[in-house]
Amino acid sequence: MKTKKWIVDNSDSLKTSYPQLLEAAALLKQDEVVAFPTETVYGLGANALSDQAVLRIFEAKGRPSDNPLIVHITKKEQLTGLVDNVSASAEQLMEAFWPGPLTLVLKSKEGVSSYVTAGLDTLAIRMPDHPVALALMEVAGLPLAAPSANLSGKPSPTTAAHVAEDLDGKIAGIVDGGPTGVGLESTVVDCTTEIPIILRPGGVTKEELEKVVGRVEMDPALKSQDHAPKSPGMKYTHYAPIAPVFLINGDEDFFKNIILTAQKEGKKVGVLVTEEKKALLKGAGDVVVTCGSINNLSTVAAQLYDALRAFNNKKVDVIYSEIFPYEGVGAAIMNRLEKAAGNKILTP
Repeated sequence: MKTKKWIVDNSDSLKTSYPQLLEAAALLKQDEVVAFPTETVYGLGANALSDQAVLRIFEAKGRPSDNPLIVHITKKEQLTGLVDNVSASAEQLMEAFWPGPLTLVLKSKEGVSSYVTAGLDTLAIRMPDHPVALALMEVAGLPLAAPSANLSGKPSPTTAAHVAEDLDGKIAGIVDGGPTGVGLESTVVDCTTEIPIILRPGGVTKEELEKVVGRVEMDPALKSQDHAPKSPGMKYTHYAPIAPVFLINGDEDFFKNIILTAQKEGKKVGVLVTEEKKALLKGAGDVVVTCGSINNLSTVAAQLYDALRAFNNKKVDVIYSEIFPYEGVGAAIMNRLEKAAGNKILTP
C-alpha cells in the first residue's frame, strides 16, 4: 500500500476547504485508515461506526483485540448517538476540559463497532483540542476511533515523521499538522462510577480534575495485567524502544555504577535524563538523551517519546532512565516509563 502524505498548516482557519483534508476525509469515508495530529500524540483514525475500518487499525498497529480504542468527536451533540447515562461529574469534566486531553469512559450505545469497545459495555470518548483534527473530522462527518499512530508497544508518535517510521506502507495516509503539544496521551477517567476513577494518567492531572469534581481515585488496576482493560494503556508493555529500559531509583553514584557495570559487560549504554541529571552524571553513558527539565515536567512530557525513539537509531544495548515524582504530570510520565520498562526498576 502506498501511504499518501499531506501537509496542513495548523494555524490556518480555512482548513475545512483544504484539498488535502478533503482527500483524507474521502479515504476515511471509504473505511480507510488515516493518521492525523492531536494536541497529545498523532492518532490513527478510522470510522468508529464501521467494523471493517476499525479492524484496519488493529491490523496496521498489530494491536491486541482486547485493547479498547478511544473515539474522537467534534461536538457534544455527537454523544447522543454514542453513549448513555452521562453523569453529572462527566458533564462537569466536559465543561472544564473539552476540547482537550481528557477522555471519559461512559456507557456505550449500540452502533459503535464492538471492536472499538473490545466487547465491553463502555466507550472511551474525547474531543481533541487540535485545529487539524477537528477540521478533518468535520469534513469527514464521522466519529473517529483513533489510538496512537504507532506500531503496538512502541513509543507513541509526536510528529508525522514518527508515524511514517512505523506505519509507512501500512495505512492509507498521514496528515502532517506539525509536532504535537502535550506529548503524552490523554487522561482517561471512568465516569460510570459514583467517584470518577483515573484509568490512565495523562495531560490533565488528578489535581486539576479534583478542582472540578472533588474526589477522584486512581485505579489500582493500573499496575495489573490480569483484567480486561477499560482504557488503552492499562495492559501490555507500551511505549518501548528496541533496547530494554530500566528505571533507576537511586542517587547519582548508584546511577553511575549501574552504567559502569553494564559498560564493563561490553554493553553500549543509553541514558535518558533531564538536563539537570545529565550535569550530575558528568558524561556517564555512551548515548545520553535529554528530555526537558526536572523543574518543568511539562517539558519532559512533551519530549519523552521523541527521546525514547532516539535510542533506536543509536543501536544501544540497554537504556537507563531517571525517575520522576508522581505528582501532577509526573504521574503520567512515570506511567509511560513504567510501561516502557515493563516495571523494571533498579534500587540500591
